[in-house]
Amino acid sequence: MYPANFEYQKAESVDQAIAALAGNPDLKVIAGGHSLLPAMKLRLAQPPALLDIWGIQEMKGITRDGDWFVVGAMTTHADVLRSDLPLFPEVAGWVGDPMVRNRGTIGGSLAHADPSADYPAAALALGVEFVIRGPDGERTVHADDMFQGMFESAVQPGELLTHIRVPATTQASAYEKFRHPASHYAVVGVAVVRHADGRVRAAYTGAAEKAHRLNKLEDAVNGSQAVPTGLVDAGDLLGDRFASAEYRAHLVDVLAARATERLG
Repeated sequence: MYPANFEYQKAESVDQAIAALAGNPDLKVIAGGHSLLPAMKLRLAQPPALLDIWGIQEMKGITRDGDWFVVGAMTTHADVLRSDLPLFPEVAGWVGDPMVRNRGTIGGSLAHADPSADYPAAALALGVEFVIRGPDGERTVHADDMFQGMFESAVQPGELLTHIRVPATTQASAYEKFRHPASHYAVVGVAVVRHADGRVRAAYTGAAEKAHRLNKLEDAVNGSQAVPTGLVDAGDLLGDRFASAEYRAHLVDVLAARATERLG
């Protein structure tokens, strides 16, 4: 049950949304709702006010800008799945089910920074750029600086992730995932991308407090060496009743080898 003074607002433009957030710091942004609503149902989140940004058309769709694709943060997983983006369509196919994909958004997932989400590993491997707007204007954050902790991204209170810039000149990419059978979230997921200059970037998700680059894999492949084992230390990973830290470390090795082999 919502409190008696519960507030609900809608924004039809980014400027309107930024102004609303500046006027009420208690506003919680909701778009597709597939992160916030489950938390509210479980009483893990009870925001006193919601700002609905679903109607902001300028944050939807995919366009080409030279060597970059520009993806609106409100673009749904289903639209990503049908797009010409590198890697992201493959990843979108792993997200939820058709109902989730038709309502959930790529920007909402990335800004939420769930440590078991699929997109963060892909974003790191692709080296995407995040366009974030707030009361002080617009700034661009590289993927390496976006994911800062468990459910913690570079998007600050009062700001919106408006667009994602994705390199359009990658040579090859692959995503391999071992998913939880019920939630379909990643127990471990590994993304590998060969970029236009021939160099490889790789990252994993699901195994730690946030997505991380796979530096050992990158160093080996970019040095024309075979993919090594022991890519991550189990001591740096999370363990739970579904998979121990040691098992997750093993999965990173297995999935990284599979994804790298697929690059050809």
